[in-house]
Amino acid sequence: MQELLAVIDPIAFELGPISVAWYGVIIALAMLLAVFLASREAKKLGMDSDIVIDVAFWIIPFGIIGARIYYVLFELDSYIQDPIRILFIWEGGLAIYGGIIAGFFTILWFAHKENLDIWLLFDLVAPSLLIAQSIGRWGNFVNQEAFGGEVSREFLESLYLPEFIIEGMNINGAYHHPTFLYESILTLTGFIIALVLRRKGNLLRGELISFYLIWYGTGRFFIEGMRTDSLYIGPLRVSQVLSALIVLLGVGIILYRRFYLYPRPPYYSEGVKPEIDFAKKKASYDQ
Repeated sequence: MQELLAVIDPIAFELGPISVAWYGVIIALAMLLAVFLASREAKKLGMDSDIVIDVAFWIIPFGIIGARIYYVLFELDSYIQDPIRILFIWEGGLAIYGGIIAGFFTILWFAHKENLDIWLLFDLVAPSLLIAQSIGRWGNFVNQEAFGGEVSREFLESLYLPEFIIEGMNINGAYHHPTFLYESILTLTGFIIALVLRRKGNLLRGELISFYLIWYGTGRFFIEGMRTDSLYIGPLRVSQVLSALIVLLGVGIILYRRFYLYPRPPYYSEGVKPEIDFAKKKASYDQ
């Protein structure tokens, strides 16, 4: 049984000539769960859940495109000889920071277009983003990517990891840090903390997304230092630079909105009402 678990075929199943990779299946499931959870939270706030579905319609494709463009730009030499491979996202090569940046601007655009509270929308999607990242990292495991430097098998055993993870980290005859797992645990823990903070009732709008920036940025900074596939600008790891910047951004948002902005921003769930009646909006389109 352990031998079977130790080898995971990257192809989940085949539909005629089409091979469906586990990477794509895992990413799709992560996205669906994120949309479902954000929709439930929108309903609890008294908002129309169609708001989440509508914004997801834009965030998901633009996020994937942004994640791919970001990765390709920093690995351009390996794609310039065979540009068609840029489209082969099932092989891996989606940089989460590219997706985050694209998603950030997509939310800004969508909130402005639909006259929504930008900070409430950011806060609404922040916990869902964390759980989606936690699940999505297992796609990296199946593809045997996003791993860290070499370690001994004894080290991995000391972490009480199951055999299939230990053997999955045996790449080209050497064992490696399961940095995909470190980040999966980081974001899962962040998701749980975000849910607790959200129910406390004393967070101002904008502070949940700030928590995301601080939590993920701090953890990613240290995890990135272990990885062997980092993208670089000169001697600097790009993700470490961005991690430091988003931590500062998260701290800055909290300090400014809580202590300097006047009048005080509303609390997360304070006075929330449906900002758009999507049912009426769609009915008007039908007419």
